[in-house]
Amino acid sequence: MAVPVAFFVVFFAYPVVAIVGRGLKADGVWQFGRIGEVLSRPDILDVLWFTTWQALASTALTLLIALPGAYVFARFDFPGKQLLRAVVTVPFVLPTVVVGTAFLALLGRGGFLDELAGVRLDTTVWAILLAHVFFNYAVVVRTVGGLWSQLDPRQEEAARVLGAGRFAAWRRVTLPALAPAVAAAALMVFLFTFTSFGVVQILGGPAYSTLEVEIYRQTAQLLDLPAAAVLTMVQFAAVGAVLAVHAWTVRRREAALRLVDPAQTARRPRGAGQRALLGGVLLTVLVLILLPLGVLVERSLDVPGGHGLDYYRALRSVDASGGTFLVAPLEAIWNSLQYALVATAIALVVGGLAAAALTRRAGRLVRGFDALLMLPLGVSAVTVGFGFLITLDKPPLDLRTSWILVPLAQALVGVPFVVRTMLPVLRSVDGRLREAATVLGASPLRAWREVDLPLVRRALLVAAGFAFAVSLGEFGATVFIARPDNPTLPVAVARLLGRSGELNYGQAMALSTVLMLVCAVSLLLLERIRPDRSGEF
Repeated sequence: MAVPVAFFVVFFAYPVVAIVGRGLKADGVWQFGRIGEVLSRPDILDVLWFTTWQALASTALTLLIALPGAYVFARFDFPGKQLLRAVVTVPFVLPTVVVGTAFLALLGRGGFLDELAGVRLDTTVWAILLAHVFFNYAVVVRTVGGLWSQLDPRQEEAARVLGAGRFAAWRRVTLPALAPAVAAAALMVFLFTFTSFGVVQILGGPAYSTLEVEIYRQTAQLLDLPAAAVLTMVQFAAVGAVLAVHAWTVRRREAALRLVDPAQTARRPRGAGQRALLGGVLLTVLVLILLPLGVLVERSLDVPGGHGLDYYRALRSVDASGGTFLVAPLEAIWNSLQYALVATAIALVVGGLAAAALTRRAGRLVRGFDALLMLPLGVSAVTVGFGFLITLDKPPLDLRTSWILVPLAQALVGVPFVVRTMLPVLRSVDGRLREAATVLGASPLRAWREVDLPLVRRALLVAAGFAFAVSLGEFGATVFIARPDNPTLPVAVARLLGRSGELNYGQAMALSTVLMLVCAVSLLLLERIRPDRSGEF
């Protein structure tokens, strides 16, 4: 646990505490009265209210739309199921900046819906809610559907034989078994939407602001560190509560159910009702998932006078960006790939050691460490990025001008995915195999290499793929620390969208399409190597 603990203390806890202290201290004295002053401001109360109710609305809407999909993927067997499962997961690994860009191309000025029906939904709450459903659809499908596919259908059939109707049997038998998974999925969706940044920043306009967006505005634009510090503490407290409830639901789910092989539960749809349900889910995926992605690609090719690759060619020119970058936007692709590879290596080392420690030890301290590993998913990435700038600027950690700063910030987001992917597989390794290797004279390192590694190799590849995808798309912290001469893809997209002009907009669509394709290819490869039960994601 030493390496993961040191990593999180130095690169997570220290920057966050430092930035909060910078905002709440004056002449070395804590000014806790600022908390009440900030939280009593009408504009801050409006932000808190909007952040909470849009997260609740997004969660409810996501569950309503995604639960039928979870059932279809769990219980039905149909051609192209694995490919479609990968497709619906693509939005989850996309950067929120790209998600916002896709819906801007669909719902914004001059977008698909504007041209088709003269309707614009950007700068409205509906665009934000739909984009959140698009982003979190896979969370429900994978978390709930993964458990649903392993529930023994004979239990529900036994209830029906005893006289219960179809709905009553589902309500009394299946729903109680699914409740922990549904609660866990709902909490994860709430967490991601409560801390939404890129989607709200691009689609919400000046009228809507979540806590994360407001922290960015108070920090980067208004330089009001006390307000940013208070909002960070509020977000930290809310996220901590959500993660505590999530951990409780996961423990209930792991302890209370007897599961079967998913291959025994899936069958071809039978009857008009089941075929209609399958058709409805496929239509939902087409409209909600594929249409925004398709419009994004189409807008990247929609050049004056027709369709072509002009915007992609313009990415090679420095001048074409209108002074937005010091280098050609195309270099952002190479920068992102290099940063993501380094971040993936860091995440695998830190996350792998953490998962191994959590597998071999128990107790409250370790459970608390498990929750700590998840905090970077919910704590303000803006705070972490700005905290890097004000803390990692003195020897022996004078990293403010170093390229390694970006991969370190990205690795913070990748580590939770590595842990959640590796932990179930490591726990399934029979400890007696290690003991037998030790009895035969193997050192601990050789026992790990000969026993554990072959069993967890595929899960390790899946963890690496997820860490690479989320590192590639990290935006909240990177926007502060990426240098103008070395921008990442999400930062480049955001800068292009922030400038007027048709060329800048087209280049943003082109870069977003490139990033989407890289994430999609990574995910399709993961589906081919993925073990049957390799973590929640």
